[in-house]
Amino acid sequence: MKVVIGIDVGGSTTKIVGIKDDGSGARSIIAPQVVKANDPITAVYGAFGKFTDENRLSISDISRVMMTGVGSSYVKRSLYGLDCVRVEEFDSIGKGGLYLSGLDEALVVSMGTGTALVHARRGGETKYLGGTGVGGGTLMGLSKLLIKAESIDHIVEYADEGELANVDLRIKDITAENALSALSRDLTAANFGNVSDVATKSDIAKGIMNMVYETVGMVSVFAARSVGVRDVVFTGNATELAFCHSKFEEINGMGYGVRFVIPKLSRFSTVIGAGLLGF
Repeated sequence: MKVVIGIDVGGSTTKIVGIKDDGSGARSIIAPQVVKANDPITAVYGAFGKFTDENRLSISDISRVMMTGVGSSYVKRSLYGLDCVRVEEFDSIGKGGLYLSGLDEALVVSMGTGTALVHARRGGETKYLGGTGVGGGTLMGLSKLLIKAESIDHIVEYADEGELANVDLRIKDITAENALSALSRDLTAANFGNVSDVATKSDIAKGIMNMVYETVGMVSVFAARSVGVRDVVFTGNATELAFCHSKFEEINGMGYGVRFVIPKLSRFSTVIGAGLLGF
C-alpha cells in the first residue's frame, strides 16, 4: 500500500503530510506536521526526514512526493530518488478545503501571511478569485509595530483583556439610540476610528485582531456572493485562534446568506490538498 507525501513549502514554515489509499479509493491522512526553517531546501529535507522517521516509513513505502507553496520552486531535483511533482498552490487550496469540509463546492479561503480566495468544485476547475494582503502577516506586523509584541501567544494574551470600544468606531457611536436601521448597532463603522486616549496595549491588540478577521470575513462574503456560493471554508494557520472562530460566528449570524466553515486540520488544508492531487 503506497503513500503519497504532500509538502507545502512556505516562507517561514513547511508542512508535510502522508496520504494513504487502501486500494478501494478511501484515503486516510497520516500525521500532518510543521517545521520551521528560513531556507526552503533545509526545511524540505528536515521535514521529510522527521516525518518518515517518526512514522516508520521507508523510501519504498512512498510512491511520490507532491510539492506546493512559494518555496517549492527551489527544489529542482528528486527527493531521495522519489518523483517530485510540483502542483499549483491554488489547486491544493481548493482540493484540501473540499476534502476536509466534505463539500462538493465552496469558496475556500486560505489565511496565511496574506489571504487567497479560491472557488472550488469537486471534479471541476479550481478558480483563483483574488485575495487581500491582510492576513496573519498583518496581525504580526502591526502588533510588533504598535504594541511591541512579536509572539502570537503574547498578542492573544493582550487581546483577551482588550475592549474594542476603546479603539473602533461602531454604528451605535454615530447613530441615535432610537434610529431605525437594518444594521446591528454593534457593527464596526471604522476600524481604529475611535481610538481613546486611554487605549491600552490590550485594546490595540484586540483592535488589530478584529480588523484582520473582519476584513477577511467580509471580503469572503463578497467573493462568495460573486460566484453564487453559499459555503465558505476557511483554512490556514490564522484559523487556529479562538478569536477567529468567535468573529466568524458573529459574521455568520449577520444574515449575509453565507455559511462559514472551519474544518478540523484547517491549518494543514493546503498540504493535504497537495497530497491528494497525487492520486
